[in-house]
Amino acid sequence: MKEQQLDNRQPHPYSIIGTSRPKVDAYPKVTGRALYADDISLPRMLYGALLRSPHPHANILAINTHRALDLPGVIAILTGSDLPHKFGILPSSQDEYALARDKVRYVGDPVAAVAALDPETLEQALKLIEVEYEVLPALISIDEALAQPDVKINEEARIGNIHKAVAYEFGDVEAGFAEADYMREDWFYYEGNTHAPIEEHACVANWEPNPSDPIGGKLILWSSTQTPHYVHRELSKVLGLPQSHVRVIVPHVGGGFGGKSDPFSHEICAAELSRRTGRPVKITCTREEVFLLHRGRHPVKMWIKTGVKQDGTLTAMHFRSFLDGGAYGSYGIATTYYTGVLQTVTYKLPSYKFEGMRVFTNKPPCGPKRGHGTTQPRYALEVHLDKLAYDLNIDPLALRKHNLIQPYTRTINGLRVTSCALDKCLDAVTERSHWYERRQNTPNQPSVASPLRRGLGIAAASYICGAGKPIYWNDMPHSAVQIRLDRGGGVTIYCGSTDIGQGSTSILAYIVAEELGITPEHIHVETADTTLTPVDLGSYSSRVTFMAGNAAISAARKLKQQLFEVAATRLAVPVERLLAAENTLYDEADPGRSLPFTLAVQLAETKFGALVAAGTYAPPEGIHGNYKGAGVGPSPAYSYSACAAQVAVDIETGELTVEKLWLAHDVGQAINPLLVAGQVEGGAYMGYGEAVMEQQIFRKGRHKIPSLLDYKLPTTLDTPKIETILIEEADPEGPFGAKEAGQGPLNPVIPAIANAVYDAIGVRIDETPITPDKILQALKALSGQRVQERKIQPVTAPSPWPTRLIQWQPDEQAKVIEPASRYGYKSNQRATLMKGGDV
Repeated sequence: MKEQQLDNRQPHPYSIIGTSRPKVDAYPKVTGRALYADDISLPRMLYGALLRSPHPHANILAINTHRALDLPGVIAILTGSDLPHKFGILPSSQDEYALARDKVRYVGDPVAAVAALDPETLEQALKLIEVEYEVLPALISIDEALAQPDVKINEEARIGNIHKAVAYEFGDVEAGFAEADYMREDWFYYEGNTHAPIEEHACVANWEPNPSDPIGGKLILWSSTQTPHYVHRELSKVLGLPQSHVRVIVPHVGGGFGGKSDPFSHEICAAELSRRTGRPVKITCTREEVFLLHRGRHPVKMWIKTGVKQDGTLTAMHFRSFLDGGAYGSYGIATTYYTGVLQTVTYKLPSYKFEGMRVFTNKPPCGPKRGHGTTQPRYALEVHLDKLAYDLNIDPLALRKHNLIQPYTRTINGLRVTSCALDKCLDAVTERSHWYERRQNTPNQPSVASPLRRGLGIAAASYICGAGKPIYWNDMPHSAVQIRLDRGGGVTIYCGSTDIGQGSTSILAYIVAEELGITPEHIHVETADTTLTPVDLGSYSSRVTFMAGNAAISAARKLKQQLFEVAATRLAVPVERLLAAENTLYDEADPGRSLPFTLAVQLAETKFGALVAAGTYAPPEGIHGNYKGAGVGPSPAYSYSACAAQVAVDIETGELTVEKLWLAHDVGQAINPLLVAGQVEGGAYMGYGEAVMEQQIFRKGRHKIPSLLDYKLPTTLDTPKIETILIEEADPEGPFGAKEAGQGPLNPVIPAIANAVYDAIGVRIDETPITPDKILQALKALSGQRVQERKIQPVTAPSPWPTRLIQWQPDEQAKVIEPASRYGYKSNQRATLMKGGDV
């Protein structure tokens, strides 16, 4: 149940921007007319599927496909030798084969691909493929992977099973701790979970042969993906095709949340099967396969040590994260950085040290899920700050507000912050939740005889509005938009962005409509076709509204300039007095002097020829520090959120009920308040699920609950009341001042619930999800009953972190001072140097 509180929004000068209206693609989606990848059916189409490993770790000794090939209706079979080139989303993690060649590394690792005439034959053929395995020891946890470095999971790891280890120190951390009146350290654990989109991963590949082409033909792939540009790139590489001979088209996508951001084996295999058979091939993953494809939230162990003054002023922080990455790299290197580098954009830290380590395990590879890499540390940090506040006898809200980052400043690690309305977000949720009254008077606390105990918790968070660097670093735009006007008054927008349900297609229509002074109904949007549309890097990192929106404004203004030029001549008024609204160009001084939009287009085409314009966007320079590793974390702007949570805990059963969430989000300018509120509420729903029930459970490397019947997700009946509050304070970098709304609002929800549980029953649950058994165990421990003590054990790990010392000052070039030991810094080095390195 939700409550949208949009009445507090400020007036603005726009006619389309800031108004609530339906999505431009709403009708086909709600009526079932929209086509998704699995809906596509082509003549002579074959059905494909992947045979997956039943073992978490094993050498492949032999694969026999003869019996399957002899089965009538089987057209082609691929094994690892047919696709010998590695791929991966990051250039530094090219560690996957479309089909495993020598070894499988998790239950579900694909070893063969089959194309057949029908699904029934396909299923039978998979059973006839014989694979001989030599089973190897399986390492399922962070501690096991670090304790057994000789059991090598992924050869890309240079040291044992450590995929990536990074270490940075900014400011004088030792001096910061020495200055503190009080220090606290805590361990936390955030359990991994998955995206669970409604639509499973699916694709259709079609090889179009052309004997006159030296390459032999061209490939078209329809796929449910968030990153068509990167899928296009990896297909070209693995299949040995020029990029000009590969076309990736994204139909409607039934949810992604980050889980469709990688290139996947089924896409590559469908394409190669189509090329070999000369027929279209469709591969639709089962729900169990989606759990095995995964790329979801990393399980992370975290340690935090923080120093504070008696008045709550933060003096220093040391943060460590250990990530369970699964069998392959995915986005894991970026995720490792993200767990640490963004702590500084929420609260002022005069000194900060971050050490992060991602390890390979024999589980499905983890990657980005909504709030990529920031959700786990935000949970840990906000609970840690709550503990500090109670230790110091300071109100948790007061401690946060005392240390808030200020707008238009630089963080200790060189990140540029523009607008920041986090103080207003905190004020809004505390006012709506009656924070002070409830905490002082506890009016909702039941009698002692009742088993229910109620509590109120609070947390804050931040997130990026698109990454400051592309995955493959270059100087090209991150997003491009082309707009074409036709003489009938129609407007077509071409953009490579993918709408995964967040409404980015609609946002483009609203932005262009506002700029040209027309209604969105005149606009047609073509997206995510690598042949027809210009490059957009994809739907991840909350970048599309911000980056594609700015590109759309750039293109629209070029066309508007041409329209205004001919309109000024026809109306005999100065160009600077012209405005556009309601499908009309008119004189601001005399609105009666006007020209219909369609006539203006015809006049402009007469003078200028075909009316086509392109706009691009790349983040500004100088938004991060100059040191190795500074490319992960910078963003053109940061959004901010605050959440207050009210919970009820049954002390007899341990049952936790989240009764209401108040969620305020600093959105900059809401392009469409209705869609923004929907995104905020979607984040609240997902955060609630992760806080109280969602978890990926593995037993001996096998996913125990790879089904939506067993994997616990909140239903509409479970979901608490959500009061959404939009805080609008336009950001100078965003399109019409807009910032992201898709991922940031999730992050404060989990710690707000955890803090509310403590307020209710006086015990801390330092791991997710917060389940009844953990609550009962904590309550028994509190009451002195004998129970098995539940503590998050410290990670025993080698220390490959420090590799060099770097001196850094904002806006200055990095300078290497001297080498450092692999296992530590020289004791005489001043901590005023920024220490950093990676493995």
